[in-house]
This record gives sequence, structure tokens and C-alpha cells, in this order.
Amino acid sequence: MEHYEACLDRHGDTHLGVDWPKLQDAQTRYRVMLEVIRKPAPSAVSLLDFGCGASHLYEYMVANGFAGIEYTGLDLSPKFVELSRKKFPQNCYICADILEDPGSVPSFDYIVMNGLFTEKRGLTFDEMFAYFERLVSAVFAKARVGIAFNVMSKHVDWERDDLFHLPFDTLARFLTASLTRNFVIRSDYGLYEYTTYVYR
Repeated sequence: MEHYEACLDRHGDTHLGVDWPKLQDAQTRYRVMLEVIRKPAPSAVSLLDFGCGASHLYEYMVANGFAGIEYTGLDLSPKFVELSRKKFPQNCYICADILEDPGSVPSFDYIVMNGLFTEKRGLTFDEMFAYFERLVSAVFAKARVGIAFNVMSKHVDWERDDLFHLPFDTLARFLTASLTRNFVIRSDYGLYEYTTYVYR
């Protein structure tokens, strides 16, 4: 949390302020995250932007005419939640730690986690994977239809020590053993990462 708040202090309410290097790549991620929603839906679906930061996903939704989605944002950082509430007072925002207080997070049709698992900072791979397993399990328990998250790919020219490069097989073993066999892995959008949709 401190790392992202430092980015916000340094760069303001921009893609750099949530530690995305390129605006175009960030917008690609927003599109891919929202494509977890299966259509057609009989009515509006509820979406939780888990780790919403400055609500840039919601800005993308508004700019691109997304309809039929009831947006809620959640972040661990009071600073980001305060910023989002000031920008979009019509939206619901939650400041909570689902691992410490699962009851603070209600259920939603879809939950997206954009960028939560791309960086591991100073953690070892095993420490980050243990955190990843706990958080994905907790979030999936709150999703009525499905969740989406992204991680760095192992299929790159080189790996950064501070990023979380998760092998497909390691992910698949965890999902099938602990959550479901009903998932989709997407690496078709041109970035050095992949996004996974996990459905009920």
C-alpha cells in the first residue's frame, strides 16, 4: 500500500500514480478485465473493482459507454478511497482488508483485481504465491459469477525480480485443487502478462 501511495504522491491522479508505466497498456488491461462479464445479462450486473486505486477502471467504463454495470470500488488505502469518493460521489466505495475482515466485503456478480498480483516487490516467489492463494480464494468466495486477475507471464525475454511471474501450470494446479476447473487464461492482448477469468 505504501508503494502505491508514494506513486500517487509523486505522479498524482494518473496512470503513473498507480504505477502503470504506459497509459495505452493500462487501458488495454481495463478492456480485458471487463471482458470477464459474460453477455447477454438479463439485467444489470454488479462489479467490484478490487484494488480500485483512483477509479481509473470506472473512468474507462464511462469514456467507452459501458452500461448495465453497477460499479463498486474497494481499496486497502484510505488515501485512494478518499480520492475516488471525491471524484465519483455517486459510487459506493469500501476501505477494507478482506483477509482481516471477510465480513466487510459483500458479494458481487463479478470481481476484478487489476494489478494486484503483477508486482511482488521484496517478497520471495513462495511468499507472494501464498498471499496470492489466500487473496484469490477469499475474493472468489464473494463472487456469484466470476473473477478476473492478471499476473506477469513466464514467457518473456527476461524477468524482473520485483515482478510476480507465475507459471501457467502452477496457477492451474491451484485453481483446480482449491477453486474450480472452470477458468480461462488469456494471453492474447499483447502485454508481458496474462489475465485469468475464474467462473462458478
